[in-house]
Amino acid sequence: MSTITNVTAPPSPTIKRKPTRFKAKDWVPYLFISPFFILFAVFGLFPLLFSGYVSFFRWDGFGDMEWTGFGNYLFALQLDDVEWSNFFTKGFWEDMYTRDFWRSLFNTVWIGLLSGLPQHLIAIPLAYFIHTRLKRMRSTVLAIYFLPFITNTVAVALVFGAMFSRDFGVFNTILTSLGNFSIGDFHPLSWLFPTSNVDFGRPEMSAPKVAFLVWWRYVGWNTILYIGALQTIPKDLYEAARIDGATNWQQFRFITLPLLRPMMFFAVTLTIIGNLQLFEEPYIMTGPTGGLNNMAQTSAMYMLSIGNTDGDFGTASAIAWLLFVFIALLTYLNHKIFKPKD
Repeated sequence: MSTITNVTAPPSPTIKRKPTRFKAKDWVPYLFISPFFILFAVFGLFPLLFSGYVSFFRWDGFGDMEWTGFGNYLFALQLDDVEWSNFFTKGFWEDMYTRDFWRSLFNTVWIGLLSGLPQHLIAIPLAYFIHTRLKRMRSTVLAIYFLPFITNTVAVALVFGAMFSRDFGVFNTILTSLGNFSIGDFHPLSWLFPTSNVDFGRPEMSAPKVAFLVWWRYVGWNTILYIGALQTIPKDLYEAARIDGATNWQQFRFITLPLLRPMMFFAVTLTIIGNLQLFEEPYIMTGPTGGLNNMAQTSAMYMLSIGNTDGDFGTASAIAWLLFVFIALLTYLNHKIFKPKD
């Protein structure tokens, strides 16, 4: 009878691995990009988080912080004694306008609408015209339209303030010249243009003045955005439409506008964010208070007044976060409007 012996395999030789070293090629890229993250953390992320923290305290910037919870938010909103039952009446909104935060928010939205809507209503057809009609001078025209965007805001606001002067302003000279234009004894344009100088210093003119300046600065920027989007639309679509007998208006309506929806969402979002944070133009043209009766005081200007003038950094931080929530809400609604259709 044979005997089966168990043969034990010899142990495998131990492989000695070299200790891993953190090579320079692994950490050098992080070293090069670290300045951005350091600067962002110090000057971006920390102030953002700290303002959210301060919004729950009463603090003048120097002394001890006093916990107030949502007290700063309630103080900023000024919702005491609001008669909600009169929500759909004129008196309700007149009462809301007397409250500082809501007045500044209304001014901000009003200036944003006056400047934002014309920006896109003019920029889209203007971009389409430049893209389809101008070939050789397209770059020159775009550079001219882009100049207001890169021009110094302070210098532009000061110049526009002088142009709106009642006695020596350029706008009054142009408007009254058109209003007084005559053919014999007949003034055909007097019904449309003023025949005497307009007082642009009146309170009700503060918001339109600022809105005109903002529109002038950013209409060229939006035009360039839309031209960039137009250049991505395949030309074959237009050629096929022309073969089918589509007119220029039909091509614009059924090809250009639908394919511009993503860029329209992006451009309108930038307009919403920029206009609701509006500060420099109204501050320089109308002063820290927004002119007479605070008619052009935006939310950013009101926030600065609460923080620097009144020394209430807690309420100023609360206003900043309330404005952030409002911007986020409008951006969400904008997404709902311009989101791609199934």
